[in-house]
Amino acid sequence: MKILVCITHVPDTTSKIQFTADNTKFDSTGVQYIIGPYDDYALARAVELRDQASGKLTVMNVGEADSDPTLRKALAIGADDAIRVNAAPKDSYFVAQQIAHYAKEGAYDLILMGRESIDFNGGMVHGMVGELLGMPSFSPVMKLDVDGSTVKMAREIEGGKEMLEASLPLIAGCQEPIAEWKIPNMRGIMSARTKPLNVVEPVSQETQAEASKYELPPAKGAVKLVDKDNVAELVKLLKNEAKVL
Repeated sequence: MKILVCITHVPDTTSKIQFTADNTKFDSTGVQYIIGPYDDYALARAVELRDQASGKLTVMNVGEADSDPTLRKALAIGADDAIRVNAAPKDSYFVAQQIAHYAKEGAYDLILMGRESIDFNGGMVHGMVGELLGMPSFSPVMKLDVDGSTVKMAREIEGGKEMLEASLPLIAGCQEPIAEWKIPNMRGIMSARTKPLNVVEPVSQETQAEASKYELPPAKGAVKLVDKDNVAELVKLLKNEAKVL
């Protein structure tokens, strides 16, 4: 079985986010980058499936040279090789085009990725790739097992779970608890240095959207303490200031 895992190169969740050029560009100064947390779940499950089927696992990222360490970490976790499309991820459609093109060339049986990235939280790429390749796409998938050419999945829906069965090839946007995150060991880190990381050029520059401006959330206000016996004051503040009543 050939598995492709698409990963994002995103700021660490503890990073302080700032913008420059009149809030039109992200300021990456001093920012630490990681594999997207949802992509980490997809990668962890892919490693397990690859080991079970004695298959091959490729990781892919659409990004510039600064994302190479992120790909190397994915190789250390267990991927066999990596592909980097040498272009900034301009929008979801642009990214989906790149993935679809190289996924078609590679003839992968299973394409996994996170349900969404944690920078723009679009959650659209898996569906777009499915449309471009003519493959079924499912998200958010929280359980995935493969038996021959049959895939059994559990998908989160409002108020519960949906149990699904489909045939390979397919695409899944993953989330917890599909697998536990894997931490690369020393052997994995050393072997990642010699695993193939192939840099390819984008097949298209077409985009469908462009961010015109970014805004930080409003600063949190000061905390007001209310005496536990002063219920009337608490209700007044919740009604007139917090406006939750």
